Amino acid sequence: MSAPNDLIGSYLLSGNPIAFLAFRTFTFTCQGQIVIYLTNTKIAHYMKIPPRIVFPIFLLSSAITSTIQYATSIYLLQHIPNICTSENSIWRCLSMQYSLTTTIIFSLTGSFNMSSQYSTALWGFLVGAILPILSWWLCKMYPNIKWFKFIHFPMFLMAPFGFFFNFVLYRYAHSWWEKYACIFSIAMSCGVALRGFTIFFTLQLNDVDFPEWWGLGGPNGDGCPLDLANYSGFIATNRYF
Repeated sequence: MSAPNDLIGSYLLSGNPIAFLAFRTFTFTCQGQIVIYLTNTKIAHYMKIPPRIVFPIFLLSSAITSTIQYATSIYLLQHIPNICTSENSIWRCLSMQYSLTTTIIFSLTGSFNMSSQYSTALWGFLVGAILPILSWWLCKMYPNIKWFKFIHFPMFLMAPFGFFFNFVLYRYAHSWWEKYACIFSIAMSCGVALRGFTIFFTLQLNDVDFPEWWGLGGPNGDGCPLDLANYSGFIATNRYF
């Protein structure tokens, strides 16, 4: 979702990392919230909950979660030693490092052009724009071929699991799909969220480290001994910004 925004921002705000970071954060957050809103609205429709009840709940939940997230962030920054540094492998803030790296690459290093090393990646935007049009064109040109309407390229490319549920089960086990597909999807999402809470409160909060094995190690504890090596072969022990 953020790749097109990063590409556009790199052309509009080249050489201005602060403005690029603000642009990236605003566009990504707006798009993400829109997708979440549409998804929850669809689930509420399946559950036969009136929109006049759903919309106020969305507003109230947004206000509550925003307050809790802000308060939690302030608490963690003030009480976790060496948070968001390489010295604390548990609280490394990987998403923040990813945002910093993306900002440096797109705003300071420069946008991708046809002469850059990874210029072939730009063709992915063209392919992604053409494939949905191709699917629509096939349905219009060959209406007698019924299986064309089941072609959904984003689903094929992004979620084979979704293809199994929304094509195979929909066709061959429709009664099961109609009763359990939506519930199963919600259960999977809730399971991931509950797993995060469980790991945090039972392990990370009690300073219980992950068992040592071959996939760990290195300067950042991520199993990459050359993670901080530069072009001259020097392996740093700490990272400074």
